[in-house]
Amino acid sequence: MTVDTLFSWLGGLIPAMEGSGILLVISILVPCLALFLVVAVNAIVMVYAERKVAAFMQDRVGPMGQGVGLHAGKWGLLQTVADALKLLTKEDIIPEKADRFLFILAPFVIFIGAFVTIIAVPFGETTIVADFNIGIFYILAMGSFGVIGIILAGWSSNNKWSLYGGMRSAAQIVSYEIPAGLSIIVIIMLTGTLSMQGIIEYQAGGMGNWIIFANPFTFIAFFVYFISVVAETNRTPFDIPEAESELVGGFHTEYSGMRWSFFFLSEYANMLVVSAVAATGFLGGWHSPISGYFDSNGWGIFWMVSKIVFLIFIMMWFRWTFPRLRVDQLMNICWKVFLPVSLINIFGVGIWTLFFG
Repeated sequence: MTVDTLFSWLGGLIPAMEGSGILLVISILVPCLALFLVVAVNAIVMVYAERKVAAFMQDRVGPMGQGVGLHAGKWGLLQTVADALKLLTKEDIIPEKADRFLFILAPFVIFIGAFVTIIAVPFGETTIVADFNIGIFYILAMGSFGVIGIILAGWSSNNKWSLYGGMRSAAQIVSYEIPAGLSIIVIIMLTGTLSMQGIIEYQAGGMGNWIIFANPFTFIAFFVYFISVVAETNRTPFDIPEAESELVGGFHTEYSGMRWSFFFLSEYANMLVVSAVAATGFLGGWHSPISGYFDSNGWGIFWMVSKIVFLIFIMMWFRWTFPRLRVDQLMNICWKVFLPVSLINIFGVGIWTLFFG
């Protein structure tokens, strides 16, 4: 069969598929598969990167491919792949007195919340699955979905440590969503749009036009947002819901094998999303730091991914720098520091725009 014959065959097949709904199914499955690959590859790369960052911070080598009995590829690149295969083949244990349905459902709820959020993330000028006119609102809404899965995991496990972890997570995530959301309002006030691409277009023209440098209040808002989303993603020093020293592992204590890995697959997906929102809202998105140079669509993907990777690296850096907070310290920072500062930022941006904008 020649190429022309193949194209002619496909051209005749597509109208037939339209009537049967197969084309609709394919048009849904292909983007879903692509997004799943993004999430899976992101997790594999980030786990390897975190091991190397941790090793660097602790002055050790991390995963390597040298030595007797070690077969993890050059520089240990296949170590995470080996771990994934191990988790796929491990026995899946469900506690006898657990709520079986909710126990099975919880990891998928968490994963779906992280998965559907990536739809609205712009990786380039034209590299986006869906450019919603309420994109940033959609991301905030879907990002909150995961806490339901964490509560379900804690409750359904019939384990007091898991329940404590789930309740801690509910309090933590709901609390820190408020200063994070108020910091996003600062962006919306300046740009006048909820579209992720619209927010990026507002910052065209180089680093001087990035929102983080628009005025002193937006500079503070960026740090309030970033620290708040570190808490939302349960990263150290805010990983209280899974505090091993107190809760034996927290909400995922009773999970094993691939179900257990879904929690961390979702965590790395959430890190990607919140870093993308920070890069989009404050750091110019896919725009080059220097106006007019390296600003094509291909370079745009490079700049966006570079900013996301840098912010994720900072999260990893936090893990090996700061000790875990107590629960009371965590809530005090949110309600007594970040919330008042976020409200002041909104008022300050309004005044600044009125007199200097």
